[in-house]
Amino acid sequence: MTSSISKLPLFQKLFPKKVSHITTREDWIMVSLLVLGTLFLLVGVVFPLYSMIVRSWQDTDGNWIGFANYVKYVSTPALVTSLTNTFSMATITAVISVVLGFIYAYALTRTAMPGKFIFRILGILPLYIPPLANAIGLVYLFGNNGLVTKGLFGIFPGWNIEVYGFNGIVLGEFLYCFPQAVVLLTTALSLTDARLYEAAEALRTHPIRTFFTVTIPSVKFGLMSAIFVCFTLAFTDFGVPKVLGGSFNVLAIEIYKQVIGQQNFSMGATISVFLLVPTIFAFVIDRIVQRRQSALVSAKSVPLQPKSNPKLDWLMFIICSLIAGFAAIVFLTIIFASFVKVWPYDFSLTLRNYDFNAVGGGGYAAYWNSIQMSFYTAIFGTIAVFIGAYLVEKGKGWQWLRTVNYFLSTVPLALPGLVLGLAYIFFFNKQLWPIPGTNFALINPFNSIYGTMAILVLCNIIHFYTVCFLTATTALKQIDPEFESVSASMKVPFYKTFWRVTVPLSLPAILDIGIYFFINAMVTISAIIFIYPAAIPLAAVAIVNMDDAGDIAPAAAMSTLIVCTSIGVRLIYSFLTKGLHRRSQAWLKRC
Repeated sequence: MTSSISKLPLFQKLFPKKVSHITTREDWIMVSLLVLGTLFLLVGVVFPLYSMIVRSWQDTDGNWIGFANYVKYVSTPALVTSLTNTFSMATITAVISVVLGFIYAYALTRTAMPGKFIFRILGILPLYIPPLANAIGLVYLFGNNGLVTKGLFGIFPGWNIEVYGFNGIVLGEFLYCFPQAVVLLTTALSLTDARLYEAAEALRTHPIRTFFTVTIPSVKFGLMSAIFVCFTLAFTDFGVPKVLGGSFNVLAIEIYKQVIGQQNFSMGATISVFLLVPTIFAFVIDRIVQRRQSALVSAKSVPLQPKSNPKLDWLMFIICSLIAGFAAIVFLTIIFASFVKVWPYDFSLTLRNYDFNAVGGGGYAAYWNSIQMSFYTAIFGTIAVFIGAYLVEKGKGWQWLRTVNYFLSTVPLALPGLVLGLAYIFFFNKQLWPIPGTNFALINPFNSIYGTMAILVLCNIIHFYTVCFLTATTALKQIDPEFESVSASMKVPFYKTFWRVTVPLSLPAILDIGIYFFINAMVTISAIIFIYPAAIPLAAVAIVNMDDAGDIAPAAAMSTLIVCTSIGVRLIYSFLTKGLHRRSQAWLKRC
């Protein structure tokens, strides 16, 4: 026994239980990849957040002042008001978005309402529109010279809703949050056992009582998730308040003012912590609620087939038409305004607004840079996410490291884009890392990517990492573990099984992840507003700069380009994946 132990490597002698399962070259490759993936998440998430929190304890010169910034914040009435304004706005937005989103999703899944296909498309249309673009569309409709404010070309009496302030922000955030609520609640309402409704009908239970005793309890977890998601999105959004805020200050705008307007990075970091805490709290509560969720559909469940009810069907048709029509009108207004000469005095059409060289923002170079950035984000993000999910889901041994990796993969969902971008400034822009208690410092090896396309791609990957990671793990769980077991018994390396079996079977999910990365990177503003270099202008940021300069029509034109690009890529993806789904199913049958 002693002689056999003496032949083991020193590391395995010291930690026999932890590494006893690492016996082959493949095991070391898998563990090495898992360690690299964990380091990637530490560099992308943990280290920047740590740097930002430390900066909130320093003054503008970098001297340690403890909680003085926090005391100053809570003792400044204007800053405290921005916090209460943000809470009230986000709460009301979440309630309106979830209530109307539930009605919309209910109509799509539980009624025989006509035109469902069109309503499904219109319901998620705002997903392809930057929030700031939605705000610009609302300005053209309800601003001081808006169509509705002026009375629709003088045909109807004018209606001033006071869009600059609380009303406008809530309206714009509703357009931003509503499609998210519809997606979540449509999924929740689709998972229903028809036998429960058949039993209620057999007992002659009134439909209203059935709704409150069967329908609502079956989707309560989906409702809670939708509330938390909508609250977080509205609480942390930057684009809509930037255009429609007026004198109604919110936290996201205060961070922007402190960093861009006053160059007070320490106070910007302090406000970011206040922005971060509620989103993390909502995220943790949502995770706890989801863990309590049990399976709603068993193997014996019967899918619910909506029955025709003319009164209910047409009522839902009218409600959905109003909601979808409003979203479509805002979208069409953006496009129309981009071709108008002088709003609202000369409605003749022109292409002059698409001459971006005549205004600030970077011209068409900003548009092509955004396409390039989104493409890189989709490629490298998909690779990082899918390999990371594979190592966590299909990996062997080192369960504690896989658990840490899984936890770090879910953290980005709770990080506002504005906070993440500011944290990247503090971490990646620092050339030296001082060693506490000494006069020495370490060179920051990641400083070289600051001010390049690489940091923009990294920020976008981390910002949208969690949703893609959960999508990948869900797809991997659907693949029979026997594939790995058979491969191991035949001594086939795991990376060959991964490439020849796992990737082909998961190809639809991989492409879904890629398209999600591309579209979100194309429309996002908050995550990159602080870190984009002047030499690399971006389309979404160009909209902000044009709006600041008063060039609203060119901003609408750039928004139109972004929306058309996102929708075009989505249509191409849908066309190509039809054949891929068929080939994947055929490949699975051959296996």
